[in-house]
Amino acid sequence: MTTAPAAPASPVAAPPARALAVQRLGLVPYAPTWALQEELLAATVAIKTQNREAAAAGRPPQPTPNHLLLCQHPHTYTLGKSGKPEHLLLSEGALAAHGATYHRINRGGDITYHGPGQLVGYPILDLDNFRPDIHWYLRTLEEAVILTLAEYGLRAGRIAGLTGVWLGWEAGAPNPRKICAMGVKCSRWVTMHGFALNVAPDLAYFGHIVPCGIIDKAVTSLAQELGRPVAVEEVQERLVPHLRALFAAATA
Repeated sequence: MTTAPAAPASPVAAPPARALAVQRLGLVPYAPTWALQEELLAATVAIKTQNREAAAAGRPPQPTPNHLLLCQHPHTYTLGKSGKPEHLLLSEGALAAHGATYHRINRGGDITYHGPGQLVGYPILDLDNFRPDIHWYLRTLEEAVILTLAEYGLRAGRIAGLTGVWLGWEAGAPNPRKICAMGVKCSRWVTMHGFALNVAPDLAYFGHIVPCGIIDKAVTSLAQELGRPVAVEEVQERLVPHLRALFAAATA
């Protein structure tokens, strides 16, 4: 008598706390997008506060949401809390002449540029749903970008001591160049701000700053490396599955 093979196990759905809601915002001004991040972060922190009170009273907790905002911005410079204002090389008048805005914000890091052709991602995640470790979180974001760039035949990586994703990152490489910058804030293990992947921006705008405060390394883009146009929307849809897989996150 033979025994029939067991039926394959059904995939186990990610628990509600691992659900990730993705919003594709398109080209949007910087300030309202920053305000939306703050609003989502505050709402998540409020749930966590209620959950602590519920736990003390013996009530079950409410799952906290996880969001990913994907967008592009008009020409914008942002300076992080540890940045130096002199790393912006434009006067107020010159900013206006270049059609750019400038914001001092509450993420870590120095100055960076956002503009059309750059894919910006703002994860508002409760890391207690994943792993409460900011270094792990940053490395995971970097890995998602590295895997996405590999789909285009680019061997991207990390440089020790420098957050972000680089080409020419290997020891002794003659031309290290950053393709993705990162800067985050974390409050009660809820994140905001995020990453900026240069798909096809006007790289001349980086010439008006000391990017991320680094004076001896270049900035590049996917389009420049490939020598052809690349659509932000195409890269965006290749990146999202890598983020979901690395964070083991289901669709919200």
